[in-house]
Amino acid sequence: MTSQSQGIQQLLQAEKRAKDKLEEAKKRKGKRLKQAKEEAIAEIDHYRLQREKEFRNKQTNVMGSQGNLSAKIEEQTTETIRTLTSSYHKNMESTMKKLLSMICDINPEVHPNFRQAV
Repeated sequence: MTSQSQGIQQLLQAEKRAKDKLEEAKKRKGKRLKQAKEEAIAEIDHYRLQREKEFRNKQTNVMGSQGNLSAKIEEQTTETIRTLTSSYHKNMESTMKKLLSMICDINPEVHPNFRQAV
């Protein structure tokens, strides 16, 4: 009977060792998963920062060219205003004289479509 109890004791000890090994394996697996998750998060953060940097560079390139465009449009607008102002001052006097002569110099005459009643 002692050999049977020794055999049972050995089986129980083997079972306990197997159980301990399984628990240890589960712990290692959990640690590996946690470490893999942390590495993945770090890699994702690195990728996100890289893409954001590229986006900012492209954005500044586009916005910079828009800034040049707006300065160019502003310059063209200023030049057009100068041209119109000089044309106004140049032609104002003659235009006023023509308008005043048309208003003040009236030649009364009968319209050609007017029929006299007989």
